[in-house]
Amino acid sequence: MLLDHPAMPSALSDKPHILIVDDSVDELRLLLDALRSQNYRLSVAFDGQQGYQRAQANPPDLILMDVNMPRVDGYASCRLLKANKQLMHIPVLFLSAANAVNDRLLGFSSGAVDFICKPFSAEEVIARVAVHLELAQRRLNTAEPIVELKAQEQDEVLLAAAVQIIGEQLYRPLSLADIASQIGTYEKKLSKLFKTRMGITVFAYIREQKLRNAQQLLAKTQMSVIDIAEQLGFQSACNFTTAFKEHFALTPSAFRQTLKLAGAHA
Repeated sequence: MLLDHPAMPSALSDKPHILIVDDSVDELRLLLDALRSQNYRLSVAFDGQQGYQRAQANPPDLILMDVNMPRVDGYASCRLLKANKQLMHIPVLFLSAANAVNDRLLGFSSGAVDFICKPFSAEEVIARVAVHLELAQRRLNTAEPIVELKAQEQDEVLLAAAVQIIGEQLYRPLSLADIASQIGTYEKKLSKLFKTRMGITVFAYIREQKLRNAQQLLAKTQMSVIDIAEQLGFQSACNFTTAFKEHFALTPSAFRQTLKLAGAHA
């Protein structure tokens, strides 16, 4: 049975603490066996939400994180960690069987410092962990002291993570439940955060971001209005045009024409 290792006595407190987050018991055993030989303090979690909670309760020096897990995946958990001032310094190393370029890029954009492909070798994991622990220690030696987050700052962490998720997934349909589950909260809390902190609903924020993205596409590409509407998930070009005009007081075509005229007279 896999359990968290108990807190070590103060005489051993200088041992690096590593949190391993993986929903596979077999993978956890392999990682525990590999890292025990290095005399680290080890603890485990079985999904991204539990991993984030345990990192809050007892901040580790490094996190080894699986990507595909139930409830909250590795990407979402990493976003939460990097949005938290108290935890953002902790290096996160992803472990995943998905090793396509896009998977790696998504991992790095979420805040990870490394990406280890499964199946992995114990020697590689040990070597990468050692390197990143040393780099993290160097950064900490020159960093400002870490202060405890207040309750309102915890809300800011959730809000920042939600905003990042929306930005990264703007081109696909996003429900309130989707976003809430990816940051380990519930829908009512997420709605309240947007209304109280940003003065706008979640869906109004998503719509605004889509329209601002559309503005950039109209200005910097030759994509048609129909293609832009489809890419941003509007029901139709007509629906997109109406929304764009309501927000910017110009139709997409008129906006593009205005930019051309301004460029011609520049």
